[in-house]
Amino acid sequence: MGSNRILEGIRVVDMTQYLAGPTVTRMMAEMGADIVKIEQSPGGDPSRNYAIINEKGRSGYYVQQNRGKKSLCIDFDHPEGKEILVKLLTSADVFVENYGPGVMERRELHWDSVKKLNPELIMASISGFGRESSMSDRPAFDMIAQAFSGSMFMTGDPEGPPMPVGQSIADVMTGVHAVAAIGYALFHRERTGVGQFVDIAMVDALFHSQELAVQGPSLTGMRWKPTRSGHRSRINSPLGVFKGPEGWIVIQCMEAQWPRFVEAIGQPQLLTDDRFADLVGRMKNREALNAIIEEWMQGFATDQEILEILANARVPSGPVLAPYDAIGHPYFESRGAIREVNDPLLGDFHIPGDPLRFSEFPEPLHLVAPTLGQHNEEILKSLGFTDKQITSLRADGVIKSGDT
Repeated sequence: MGSNRILEGIRVVDMTQYLAGPTVTRMMAEMGADIVKIEQSPGGDPSRNYAIINEKGRSGYYVQQNRGKKSLCIDFDHPEGKEILVKLLTSADVFVENYGPGVMERRELHWDSVKKLNPELIMASISGFGRESSMSDRPAFDMIAQAFSGSMFMTGDPEGPPMPVGQSIADVMTGVHAVAAIGYALFHRERTGVGQFVDIAMVDALFHSQELAVQGPSLTGMRWKPTRSGHRSRINSPLGVFKGPEGWIVIQCMEAQWPRFVEAIGQPQLLTDDRFADLVGRMKNREALNAIIEEWMQGFATDQEILEILANARVPSGPVLAPYDAIGHPYFESRGAIREVNDPLLGDFHIPGDPLRFSEFPEPLHLVAPTLGQHNEEILKSLGFTDKQITSLRADGVIKSGDT
């Protein structure tokens, strides 16, 4: 770990798996926290066997989400395994978990129990529907949250079925919300000396992003209700995805940009065309306007020519990129938003970079994901276990390690 990082000296007990929970601790590791990832014996985090796995049995999915963490693989249900967890929690700053409903209660690792062990502890619990709600007993994954939050209802073609977003947006947004909540809980503890419980629901995190689709119907007495708009907006024009000569281009022209836009596309007469004189007219006649725009776009050989003209006119626009187009792209490279990392078992490959940028810590940490139980001995010795005790724990199957 680097020196003087924002979260240096903060120890986090990480009982998370897959994505939402590991997103929290991944971002905290990037900020210098000491992350102890607790993995259930014998297999550990199920994401170790998920998605693209190389010939050595190493998962790129696991590596991306767990760089910079220490792995302690134990049998949670063994009394001695539980003893190890209790010792860790007694001295930890933060405890993060995202297990299914009732799991922490059955293991007596829920908030009412752990706060007695450590009153200064911050415990963050991540779930689909929250730990306190009318649906807290129901399990959920990302797509369930997309559906229940209304995000899926708003995505797709208006004549087609609701569509999920093509990435695990509920998992990641929930993780980011949890990072923020934990940070402020630590700030509160700094001022008061008191720990607390942070209850983050995936559905809440996504629902929080509904900027129009709730207040609009409420204000109109349900006379106006949003519908899926497909690839073009139903509340502004021109706004949407347009076919360029090579690929797809997004144009978002608001009222302030309209005069510059019509000049940029060589159609200044549209300013005085009654059909497009204001937003109401542009919406009513949007099909005609869209046709004018796409006809103009097809007069170019490349998408880049169009994007440069619009950029020079300061009309917001951009290409529709595939995620892998970020590799080698000047923007993503200049921001550190794409990173090439080296893994001892996977070699060199690219992952999304840390989105948080701090002026005092401009250089990212060099982090490596652990093999299963890689840090068993180191962590147990820090808790006061002797070599003999550790050997006994290994022989009794309480702790386990692996090559990947």
